[in-house]
Amino acid sequence: AFGTGTHPSTAMCLKALDRFVAPGMRVIDYGCGSGVLGVAAALLGAESVLCIDNDPQALDATRANAERNLLEEGTLRSDLPDADVSTWQQGTDLVVANILAGPLEQLAGRLCGFLKPGGVLILAGILESQAQALLAHYNALPALTLQLQLHDQQQEWVCLATSL
Repeated sequence: AFGTGTHPSTAMCLKALDRFVAPGMRVIDYGCGSGVLGVAAALLGAESVLCIDNDPQALDATRANAERNLLEEGTLRSDLPDADVSTWQQGTDLVVANILAGPLEQLAGRLCGFLKPGGVLILAGILESQAQALLAHYNALPALTLQLQLHDQQQEWVCLATSL
């Protein structure tokens, strides 16, 4: 049940967002699907949310969910990965990505490149058996200013996050 908030990885991301999102933050939901995480970040007080997905139908669902949740116009933007998002580079407070371990590994440089120094990174969609390799990969990146660590686990799924 990805996109509804009931899958363990989505539930862990929602819990992490509740802990880390503060009013005024800039948040990216990368691989947004239905936009549940981006919408949640906005409802938790994020000033500006960018939802990115490679599926145009997912972006339509994200926009519909933003409207359904009465988000203020301009709070949430949704775009394809190739859109110009240069204003978000090294200026984002929090990046959340709830996708599979393979794409998370491939996107490591891009995801970390969005973060401003001390920014929070939340990764999920990762099986417990994949966590150590992904932790090693991210923690070796010079762009990541805080160490990524195991943040939460439900069943065989884990959530990794940097901590403040």
